[in-house]
Amino acid sequence: MSGVIEEKIKNYRTAPFDARFPNTNQTRNCFQNYLDFHRCNKALSDKGQDVAPCDWYQRVYKSICPMSWVAKWDDQIEAGSFPGKI
Repeated sequence: MSGVIEEKIKNYRTAPFDARFPNTNQTRNCFQNYLDFHRCNKALSDKGQDVAPCDWYQRVYKSICPMSWVAKWDDQIEAGSFPGKI
């Protein structure tokens, strides 16, 4: 079963439909997946577990978000001024 899921994750090309964000404007979807990626990484790293499942969120936000936003958010995280709760 997990092999099928891993294969789907590996072969997908764009973000799938997310019922939480039904509108055309995907800004909130972008931001939420960015937060989910960093929260997932933090939670699994703190437990000493493999962070590979977090790659899903990274692939989704990289396919939805403008890279200028991602670069800005990464800079804000490094500076300690990121507005989201990670």
